[in-house]
Amino acid sequence: AGAKDDTFSVLDLAEYTKNRPWWRKIFAPNSGSSAEKYNVATQLVIGGVTGWCTGFIFQKVGKLAATAVGGGFFLLQIANHTGYIKVDWNLVQRDMDKAKQQLKFHSSGNKIHPEVKSRVDEVIIFLKKNVILTGGFAGGFLLGMAS
Repeated sequence: AGAKDDTFSVLDLAEYTKNRPWWRKIFAPNSGSSAEKYNVATQLVIGGVTGWCTGFIFQKVGKLAATAVGGGFFLLQIANHTGYIKVDWNLVQRDMDKAKQQLKFHSSGNKIHPEVKSRVDEVIIFLKKNVILTGGFAGGFLLGMAS
């Protein structure tokens, strides 16, 4: 006789996430800039941490790439000097001249493709809307490159 009516509503998380994924809430086109969503300190921390991580990784990958290119060039020179490979320098010169002509032809127009221009405009709009975040990222990137 005094039993409570225990009725529960069940939330089906699988169905809920199908209808509203978390990334749509954060990265939706109408979600606004980060300046509208986060305070200045949060923007600086997010920008600084992501910038530092990017700069640190960029530095390590850059060193690795420079070592690989330099080492490869060194090994090719040793192989050429010892006679394992023979470089046809006339062919290299002819290909370089062709590449120079193509570069002169493409750079003489000074026309930017529309898709490149639209992407650049999008980046500029993002940078203007998120100045603090961008500043934090730039500072963090430089610190990451230095560490």
